[in-house]
Amino acid sequence: MTAFVRNQWYVAAYAHEVGRELLGRTVLGEPILLYRTEDGRAVGLADRCVHRRFPLSEHPSRLEGDKVVCGYHGFTYGTDGVCVRVPGQTRVPRTARLATYPVVEQDSFVWVWIGDREPGDSLPPRAPWLDSPHYTTVCGMEPIEGDYGLLVDNLLDLSHETYLHGGYIGTPEVAETPITTEVDDKSAIVRVSRHMDDAECPPFYANSTGIQGRITRWQDIEYHAPALYLLHSRVAPVGTPAPRPDGSDPDAFHVEVVYGITPSTEKSTYDFWAVARDFALDDQEVTDYLRSSNHTVVMQDVVALNALQRALDTEKPGYQELSINIDTGGLAARRILARLAAENSPEAAAR
Repeated sequence: MTAFVRNQWYVAAYAHEVGRELLGRTVLGEPILLYRTEDGRAVGLADRCVHRRFPLSEHPSRLEGDKVVCGYHGFTYGTDGVCVRVPGQTRVPRTARLATYPVVEQDSFVWVWIGDREPGDSLPPRAPWLDSPHYTTVCGMEPIEGDYGLLVDNLLDLSHETYLHGGYIGTPEVAETPITTEVDDKSAIVRVSRHMDDAECPPFYANSTGIQGRITRWQDIEYHAPALYLLHSRVAPVGTPAPRPDGSDPDAFHVEVVYGITPSTEKSTYDFWAVARDFALDDQEVTDYLRSSNHTVVMQDVVALNALQRALDTEKPGYQELSINIDTGGLAARRILARLAAENSPEAAAR
């Protein structure tokens, strides 16, 4: 099992999911209630009434103004988690309060802070393309019945595209092209790059860009441990000029693939996925195609990772993995996650 990393920001929802309906999500084993106040502010509270632990996100719990009314016995809570009303008596017990969670809305995500200390000036890592007017984005979320570390491994080794995602984003060159890996331990970032100079154009790009023939295809990954994955994808017909010295690249097509990797429980994960493009911004057919195609790819991963978790659950103790060159990014991520988990453990806090 991949250890939980506390005192970090995690994606709990997309901004469009959080409204005046009560939404429940479980992050690192902690049930969280999300909703918006009447003035639009997102709120995160513990999703269990202090009285008999009824989930506040469950019907018939409701909002009265900005207060949450438990649908079981009517305990009522303010946005600060403090109980303000107990039916049948005037005195409200001093201990009747819900835990609160710091919330940040950024780049179309609602992030929550999970930990035993305040975030201070800490902010989540950025994915600015998701709400940029210069990009068009499709997105979704799929639950995985597996350890979140399996998704980290999956995303840092894209050679599986050749085999698992053939007919969508996979071509032979992805598995055959060597990678380069850079590890920034201080910032907890792993970078994995694969640049293909002459590759088959998979349907995902051929059908969205209109490219006919072979392409140059760059895949540049940034994994910001523990919770955000970015894939900077560049495609262009073979022979297209490289990016300019100032970083501009008007002759290529760019897709920014973003994953919020959120552990729910020890063996369940929220897979928040988004695909932002800088071309055909107003073409609804392209938008519909990329949404459908990428959802298919995500579901192929979900099925594979669910099967992998079931297989790992039946392995005999002492089983040893075999790792090869393509695993360098995933192995670096595992080391960083283990270090972050140890640094944020209760034992470390006590020391």
